[in-house]
Amino acid sequence: MKLSHKDILPLGDAFLVTRAMPSGKRPRILHTHDFFELFWVVNGKVKHHINDAIHTLSEGDMVFIRPTDAHSLQGKGAEPHLINIALHPHLIAAVAKRFPQLSGQFFWSEAAQPTVLHRDMTQLSQLSQNLRALDPAPRDMLTAEALLLPLLTQLSAQSITTKMPEWLAGACQAAHAPEVFQKGAAGFVRAAGRTHAHVSREARKHLGCSPSEYINDIRMEYAARQLSASTDTLAEIATDCGIPNLSHFHRLFRDAFKLTPNAYRKRHQRDVIQPA
Repeated sequence: MKLSHKDILPLGDAFLVTRAMPSGKRPRILHTHDFFELFWVVNGKVKHHINDAIHTLSEGDMVFIRPTDAHSLQGKGAEPHLINIALHPHLIAAVAKRFPQLSGQFFWSEAAQPTVLHRDMTQLSQLSQNLRALDPAPRDMLTAEALLLPLLTQLSAQSITTKMPEWLAGACQAAHAPEVFQKGAAGFVRAAGRTHAHVSREARKHLGCSPSEYINDIRMEYAARQLSASTDTLAEIATDCGIPNLSHFHRLFRDAFKLTPNAYRKRHQRDVIQPA
């Protein structure tokens, strides 16, 4: 199967963001496309069927898919989540023309398999914040470059961040489970196994936010995936997030994405992750 950007991207759009939970069913066929894709695993593990090979991807793994890559994704284990960005071929061509130093890297690699890089918890958190900040903006070339170019610059420079304590990294991973994020900051602190004050200090140092803010980010990412991929009502999604107060849920979602939940659903509900 070959997907076309004319079918996936609305007229005039340079990119499309999809938050997905791939099913565990083995794909019957692989697909190619005439556009580029960037995706990363937010939580859990994903089997990537790619160019006659199968690779297991874990949280933080980021993949640069080229149009010639035949691939499909399959969830593995509990709660596999990923973010996918479909990118217009004209956008990638323009970036390559302006920045020839990127030749042979990322989308422009000529290797048999696509480039796979890893982002740590701090980098994933920052990337998610950047993505949400741009979400209400027009999906034009300028907005796409505002996200893509800083990322490529960081990856090219092999930026180094302060190593996060293992207990905090473990809490960050555990926080993606519903039984943890539904309990809010208290669930995060319990998963960390440290005092609330100590967890708060270390979270601000390594994640740039409080435990409550970190958990709410995860809740809103979960809500966004549900809005994109399910027909659940807003009340059901809010309850699944651990936020039974619907007005509070609306407020948090608007703060995160600068869109109402209904507007987000209308804008993002497309299936490009596991096309039938």
